[in-house]
Amino acid sequence: MSSWSFGLYPLVCNETIKMMRKRRFLVIVLILLVLIPIFSYAQMRISQESQKQLGTSDWRLKTEQQVKEITNRLSGSRTIPGSWRQQMELQVKQLQYALDKNINPATPNGVTFTREFMINAIGLFLPLMVAVIAADLVSGEQSAGTIKLLLTRPVSRWRILLSKLLTLIMFTSLIVLLTGIFCYLIGGGFFGYRGWTEPVLSGFRIIGDQLDTSAVRAIPQWRFILMEFGLAWFSCVVVACLSLMVSVLVRSTAAAMGIMMAALIAGSILSAMASSWHSAKYLFMINLQTTDFLTGSQTPVPGLTIGFSLAVLGIWALAGLIIAFAVFTRRDILN
Repeated sequence: MSSWSFGLYPLVCNETIKMMRKRRFLVIVLILLVLIPIFSYAQMRISQESQKQLGTSDWRLKTEQQVKEITNRLSGSRTIPGSWRQQMELQVKQLQYALDKNINPATPNGVTFTREFMINAIGLFLPLMVAVIAADLVSGEQSAGTIKLLLTRPVSRWRILLSKLLTLIMFTSLIVLLTGIFCYLIGGGFFGYRGWTEPVLSGFRIIGDQLDTSAVRAIPQWRFILMEFGLAWFSCVVVACLSLMVSVLVRSTAAAMGIMMAALIAGSILSAMASSWHSAKYLFMINLQTTDFLTGSQTPVPGLTIGFSLAVLGIWALAGLIIAFAVFTRRDILN
């Protein structure tokens, strides 16, 4: 083992111990264990009510009914905002495409529940969980005064901050992984544990106000979930890097957490309002919903591509880390 890794490993172990002592990660695990069963039960009740109303469990009849309901809403109301109307029209086209290809877009099973939960969680829920554990990595030690003891060790400051970053990435990965495991185990208890090889339609592209299906293909659900969780992990790591930056810049844990939560919640609200503000595409919050590119959902700002969103997120993360390391290594923290 190199001297570099040998010197960094004890620091990472120390940061891991401190992270577990704060018990915030355990609180997040408990939150997942409470909320996922609630969401699973709610989804089961919706499925049962739908089956009761239609009198059948045939997915084609349910999908046709869904298409009919959306179409009726579009034709019966002229007060629907333009962006919502476009999103509903695209949804109708996607559902009709699934009917034409005879592929169930929402097979009721634990794998499908996991897939849908992650799609809905990556925009706000998971980033908030990451911000909770990341916002006090440095600010918490500054508030408590333990940063002075840490900096008296014969270790360069950049190594200390790097160990915090590596620990944060490790716990961020655990949050994403545990979310998937809990969703599958708990959702499977409600819907069954099958579904890994079920086909999923991916590759929808939105060009202007039209749905492009030329690149659509059916892939196994396990492959879709791997891509989905990879994109979700990247979005969460970006939030972790920015949270670390805020934690370095702000000495108060409450202020650091408040800043990140405000930014994430504002981004969630802005995503529904930014269709005519094209400059919003450069904000990291607008690009967090990376899984939309797999499902072909309407993006907050028209014309966004997966390459552009990943590049914007990467630049924000890199800029956040540069600022964090520059400030942490130069600031007179001991006073």
